[in-house]
Amino acid sequence: MSDVDNSKRTWMIATGCAGAVGGVAVAVPFVKTFSPSERALAAGAAVEVDIGALKPGEKLTVEWRGKPVWIVRRTPEQLEALKKTTPQVADPDSKRTAYPTPDYAKNEYRSIKPEYFVAVGICSHLGCSPSDKFQTGAQPSLPDDWNGGFLCPCHGSTFDMAGRVFKNKPAPDNLEVPPHMYLSDTKLLIGEDKKA
Repeated sequence: MSDVDNSKRTWMIATGCAGAVGGVAVAVPFVKTFSPSERALAAGAAVEVDIGALKPGEKLTVEWRGKPVWIVRRTPEQLEALKKTTPQVADPDSKRTAYPTPDYAKNEYRSIKPEYFVAVGICSHLGCSPSDKFQTGAQPSLPDDWNGGFLCPCHGSTFDMAGRVFKNKPAPDNLEVPPHMYLSDTKLLIGEDKKA
């Protein structure tokens, strides 16, 4: 009877080991599916942008995390106009928290350097992309005292040159300012704001 028990024991151990090896062989590919793909990693990665050729009054659009990010080099006149629009905007100090505004953008320019404005180009109302309306003065769908900014054509929300939404508009918040930092005078890194 002990010979039978030993042979059963050997088969039990052998089949148990084979089952364990098979289980690991199946589990490894399954567990690997939980790690992000190369494409997903690239989509969330920070984006380095050369802004050296951007002239005053021009806008550059880059993609970060599948969203358009605007880099606007504002003119001295556009910066001066922000003082006029401050009393007309809903959240002049970026205190609302739907989009957490970085501390370095909680100023009248909503930027690190007053000359450069960096924002996600998506309206906070329904996700449309506002149009550039940098020209000042009366225009269709804009007030006669327009000082330049952005117009969301879907429902008429207007934003000044700092991405601050005007009062009594459908958009509930200012345009989002993404984390960013300057690597040099002409290099901007969007998606990170601290040196690793």
